[in-house]
Amino acid sequence: MITVTLVRNAKDRRIVSFAVEGHAKYAKPGKDIVCAGVSAVSVGTVNAIETLAGIELPATVKNGWLSSDVPVLPDAESDSRMQLLLEGMVVMLETIATSYGKHVVIQEQLR
Repeated sequence: MITVTLVRNAKDRRIVSFAVEGHAKYAKPGKDIVCAGVSAVSVGTVNAIETLAGIELPATVKNGWLSSDVPVLPDAESDSRMQLLLEGMVVMLETIATSYGKHVVIQEQLR
């Protein structure tokens, strides 16, 4: 199962970190559309933040694992852009979890 953990600031609900870990085991490796979808969404979001917002997230990527601590940016516009892209990632991952709930779970924590 893939577990997506979102950590939000308790005061403003801003995403402060996230982690995606595990394997869906929906199908054989190389044919697993659930793993491919979650990977495309999560890694694509990190790349989009870098390309579109000019922000390099401190991300760690390993086999079946992606995590990032999201910095607070002093420029409110850049920070808002980054948070919008992260919230877009959440919506896409929730869509996958709705269709493949036995293989993807999303949990939120407040900090």
